[in-house]
Amino acid sequence: MSFLLKITGILSVLALTATTDLLVTDSTEIQNDITNINADWAYIEDLNFDVKDLQKDLGWKFVNLPHTWNDFDDIDAEPGYRRDASWYQKELKIEGSDQDRYLIYFEGSNITTNLFVNGKKAGSHIGGYVGFEIEITDLIILNKSNTISIKVDNGYNPAIIPSQKADFFIYGGITRDLWLKKLPQNFIQTTKVATPKVNKDNAETTISVSLNRKDLTGEFKVTASLFEANNTKAILSKTSKIEGNSNTTEIKLPTLKSPKLWSPTIPKLYTLKTELYQNGKLIHSKEEKIGFRWYSFERHGAFYLNGERLLLRGTHRHEEHAGVGAAMSNAQHRNDIEMIKGLGANFLRLGHYPQDPEVYKACDELGIIVWDELPWCRGGLGDDEWKKNTKNLLEEQIIQNYNHPSIFFWSLGNEIYWLPDYENGDDKEGLNNFVTELNTLSHKLDPNRMTAIRKYYDGSDLVDVFSPSIWSGWYAGVYTNYKETIEKNKALYPNFLHMEYGGSSHVGRHSENPITGKGSANEDDWAEVSNQVNISNIAKDGDWTENYIVDLFDWYLSITENDPTFTGNSQWAFKDFGTPLRPENAIPYMNQKGLVDREGNPKDAYYVFKSYWSDDPFAYIESHTWTERTGPQGKARSIDVYSNCKEVELYHNGNNLGKKSKDKKIFPAGGYSWDVHFTEGPNELSAKGYKNGKLITTDSMVVNYSYEKALVADHIDVIHTKDANGKHFIEAIMKDKNNHRVLDYEKRVYFAHNGAGHLVKGYGTPTKSDIIEMANGRAVIEYIPDEGKANFEVRNQDFKGSYLTLNFNKFNDITKADKSK
Repeated sequence: MSFLLKITGILSVLALTATTDLLVTDSTEIQNDITNINADWAYIEDLNFDVKDLQKDLGWKFVNLPHTWNDFDDIDAEPGYRRDASWYQKELKIEGSDQDRYLIYFEGSNITTNLFVNGKKAGSHIGGYVGFEIEITDLIILNKSNTISIKVDNGYNPAIIPSQKADFFIYGGITRDLWLKKLPQNFIQTTKVATPKVNKDNAETTISVSLNRKDLTGEFKVTASLFEANNTKAILSKTSKIEGNSNTTEIKLPTLKSPKLWSPTIPKLYTLKTELYQNGKLIHSKEEKIGFRWYSFERHGAFYLNGERLLLRGTHRHEEHAGVGAAMSNAQHRNDIEMIKGLGANFLRLGHYPQDPEVYKACDELGIIVWDELPWCRGGLGDDEWKKNTKNLLEEQIIQNYNHPSIFFWSLGNEIYWLPDYENGDDKEGLNNFVTELNTLSHKLDPNRMTAIRKYYDGSDLVDVFSPSIWSGWYAGVYTNYKETIEKNKALYPNFLHMEYGGSSHVGRHSENPITGKGSANEDDWAEVSNQVNISNIAKDGDWTENYIVDLFDWYLSITENDPTFTGNSQWAFKDFGTPLRPENAIPYMNQKGLVDREGNPKDAYYVFKSYWSDDPFAYIESHTWTERTGPQGKARSIDVYSNCKEVELYHNGNNLGKKSKDKKIFPAGGYSWDVHFTEGPNELSAKGYKNGKLITTDSMVVNYSYEKALVADHIDVIHTKDANGKHFIEAIMKDKNNHRVLDYEKRVYFAHNGAGHLVKGYGTPTKSDIIEMANGRAVIEYIPDEGKANFEVRNQDFKGSYLTLNFNKFNDITKADKSK
């Protein structure tokens, strides 16, 4: 029998004592149709417990949902991450009538879930990344406390996609919001809203309604009504009578004249209200936001939305964030999508799985076209159980996301043949047969959207839209052959849309002699080969500098923005993310191909895209993370400014170096490039952006320049710094014997700490990682001080340890007398 836990208020973590008789209650009474039940779950990690074994002395703690047990163990120093089962439990008082029905709705739970109510199993779900609900009506005791127990397991199971060999973490836990639904005996289960024919003059709307009825007596009718935003009077309405025992009906609304169309520039939404009546009484209603639009590809050419050519300007997103893993809040989801929109993007591929409902909602409202992807990522074809699970997930994904006008493409997978989990899992015939099954299922469930797939060449003609793998300048070739590459692919694939390009950048790493577009790989290699491990490429042989990636993106955009027949592409990826497959990266276990770091702080590359895509005026001097430089006296250095302004002028130490005009055809930086002769010591750079001759934005920075080249690395200096926001940092600076910073030192260093306070680590960011490669001879980690003595150490294979001892008072100030190295 379940133990009882008593709580007051909202507690994220609470240590339990063995002498306390405890009761978990939810302070929220059930008054509305749906109530959030995220708060205050008792949580324990153990694979072997049965529900009857959940006793009070097992070492429980409290957590709030969303939650994952992999929030920090994914990128810690220990290889691997926890793939196992955990239990969540709470007591929930459910008030209502025995005429009501009750369901638990999961927005997402990874990756298999079993729900128990008062010790009895209510239901289960296989697969993560999609929503599902389980009815608990017959198991609860109304107006009393009910024990809700949930077992979630992300253990290795080859029968469930995605494959363990996918290049991202499969986070375990109830990773999205959890809800209690109170519904009538008869309710609307789903509404699928299709807009099969749309043009500028007319739009058709068809609504497929599915009911869940326990009581079939009486007369049932369903009314569907269309509303303008914020209006209470319907502009269209129609009623359908439910015949006999049927639980489905289809309603075709009258034609909408002169529809206001949904697009990235004007994401117009309508409200569709569906109402269920029994014997003339309204018993249940649902509302959906919908939009009207149509789109097509010109064969071997451009993409069109609402009859006009649209260049798809895209990026990708994984569902995770520093410090929380996949258990992101709605505010964090929304912030990601707003930043993507602020970049000027109009297209987003969700890699490589369906994401939180808040993401689709934001894309609908902000005007971002979505490529929604089935989690079939690598692993090849599986057995019959695998096939059943995969088809079920695709069906759930399409049904639950069907009404979002932002979704244009159902992607059936990514790199599906690669690294098979089953014997003969890469068999071409078997793969083609199953992709055909999925494609048929997709079009049966949704005849009005296109299907797609990436990097499965043998099945490129089995779907509507295909993306080959093109990583010119990273995994193959050089970035200057991108134009040749896309021309070849346009000819090969009628509906060609390029998913994934880019490369990794380690924040703060720069080079006076970066790899260029004439790079070190085979310049005739225009297509990525299947096995990246066995070829020479920039990903392995390059320098991971920010300036190389800036140049790569700048080159790509100078091509795509000036090609009238190009459909579009999607940069990989918007934000750095964790992966178990990359333990030797500059930040271990982090894929650093993001335009922003794992906390959402922009890298240099972010501003390249903003300069091409955004209308919000800005100027950015490349680079604010490159403040220490060196070179011979008299040697000019090229300074680029990324800006969307019509004109920009650059100043060096107060001297005007000239005003230039924007030309997107000029590489680099659209022509905003100046030669600067740095003086020794501090150099102030200032950029001014103009529109119609009026100053509208500025940017400035200081570069410390030395004419003396550093010698070989000799020792690590460990120093304490504090920023303008009062945050404390411990910095490791590589120095030569003359105490000059060694800017080309890039090896990994390890931070350690003993005593008062703690280091902020495990976030996978440039300032919150205790194991990290140096960037231009520097590494830094944030420190949260506390009163007392703190000892810091930095070491690596070459340097056996450098130390710093600090004493902090109760005001978090350093006492100077005790400061030492």
